[in-house]
Amino acid sequence: MFCSTGTKVLSNWLSEQRKSKGLTMRDVAEIIGKPHSYIGKVERGERKIDVVEYVWYCKLVGLNPIDGINLIMLSNKEDDQA
Repeated sequence: MFCSTGTKVLSNWLSEQRKSKGLTMRDVAEIIGKPHSYIGKVERGERKIDVVEYVWYCKLVGLNPIDGINLIMLSNKEDDQA
């Protein structure tokens, strides 16, 4: 499956943030009202989420969506320079 650098960066960031908050995938799934398999697929980059879903996801889990977007922007700059 194709997974862009930005998708990988965002997926990894969501996983790291979840873990830093001491949450399991099941915890996050319960918070956002989705199956835990959804969380796993998002964190592995197997399921892309649109910007509205992303903001909603971040809000419910207590993350600042701008932080993840900034990481994507930085990874794109690095790709452009390579």
